[in-house]
Amino acid sequence: MNAGALNEMQPQGLEAWAELLREEEMPIFSNTAQKIYSAMDDRKKGAMELASIILQDPSLTAKLLKVGNCPYYNPSRQKISTVSRAIVILGMQMIRELTLACSFFESILSPANKERANKEIAQAIHAAVQARELAITLRDQSPEEVFVAALLHNIGHVAFWCSSNRKTAGMHEKLASSGLEGEEAEKQVLGFCLNDLGKKLSKSWHLGGLIHEAISHPQSQDERVQTVCMGSRICLALRHGIDSEEMEGCLRKLQHLGGGSLDGIKAKIRANTLMAVDIAQQFGAHDASQYISSERLQPFVAMPEEAQPDKKQIQFQVLQDITAHISGSIDLNVLFEMVLEGVYRGVEMDRTVFLLLGPDKKSLNEKISLGWKKSDANEKIRVYNTDAGGNLLFHALYDHEGLWLKPGQHGALYTGQIEAQFGRHECFVFPIQVENKPIGLIYCDRGLEHQALTAEDFSAVKHFAKQAQIGLTLYRMKHH
Repeated sequence: MNAGALNEMQPQGLEAWAELLREEEMPIFSNTAQKIYSAMDDRKKGAMELASIILQDPSLTAKLLKVGNCPYYNPSRQKISTVSRAIVILGMQMIRELTLACSFFESILSPANKERANKEIAQAIHAAVQARELAITLRDQSPEEVFVAALLHNIGHVAFWCSSNRKTAGMHEKLASSGLEGEEAEKQVLGFCLNDLGKKLSKSWHLGGLIHEAISHPQSQDERVQTVCMGSRICLALRHGIDSEEMEGCLRKLQHLGGGSLDGIKAKIRANTLMAVDIAQQFGAHDASQYISSERLQPFVAMPEEAQPDKKQIQFQVLQDITAHISGSIDLNVLFEMVLEGVYRGVEMDRTVFLLLGPDKKSLNEKISLGWKKSDANEKIRVYNTDAGGNLLFHALYDHEGLWLKPGQHGALYTGQIEAQFGRHECFVFPIQVENKPIGLIYCDRGLEHQALTAEDFSAVKHFAKQAQIGLTLYRMKHH
């Protein structure tokens, strides 16, 4: 048998399908989600690690900032333009859940989504909104976590129906034409049910905590698991109508969980349904939003997708966030994170790092970095002042104005240790000073894509370095 024929073979059994969907269909979901979960589970890692994981994925960053500005998640209506400020305002827990939701949507929303796929996505979003609202009623400590657990509750169904793989397409048709419904059809056609596929995927993606708990033990008596599962149950009951027997059972259960009158609960469910339509659109699931409610009589008009902001706009927005931050109580980590985000996103640098001068003035140590491709996330850049003729960083440390350095012109400064950690790239280096003494510096380059640096870029980065300087000065005035 040649390789082509082998590839055409249908995956056999649960393991093979889980592997296919995990590897081929949702790789970004795996990578981003896993990095975020491990950053959050590691107590030593904080908001900075979380911000840098998110910022490495530009479309995720854009989506997160869009969703983070919608009233549903940001009732205080504080305008958010940087990931760093989003984490401050919305909190790490909420950002973790939102990022997971955004990367989930990013991996399933393809232009080729068929009706059945959109119905699965619609059900996932609707269930998530119903579950989150119930969690709020029950004073749950993290309604966002309930939202994401309910969103991913039927991950097996969503992954299977949203897959655009040729091998899956054949199975979609077989299932549709089998004349059977639900688990019976799945078992007969696939040999396993999609719920079991969901369990497998949730395990292999390490989606621990409430997500995995609700997928693997839906019958659990735990109140949070029940809240997650009620989301789906409400959606399924609604298909039979708000006055159906199925709904009756659902309403009794909701009354038992959270109290309230049956009419009140019905009204809340209706309101949640319309809210879900709105949320679906915030996440970009426009086609799916039409399957959430039959009540929306007005035809759905697609809003033109907001144009991606250009460099100038991003610079302006980041500067606004910095100004807002330094006019309140200043957190230096957040300040430098915003400054680096401005350089990274607003000036479109490939890599940027803020290094702090060690107490003995003999070493520069990485404090925050963005865009670096490191084999080990824990390795930090460190440069020593041991090169006889000085090196790139220590040379720039004492230059007030900042430097634009090029390997062709300043070859001697690219010493062995610089080359080992940075390579030989044209770069900008700006010292950060306190009372005219350098305390560290910002380095940035385009060492991945190798686009040319311009005078305009230099002055933009310089402007961000000045903001860091101003924030630092204000901080010292307040704390002295």
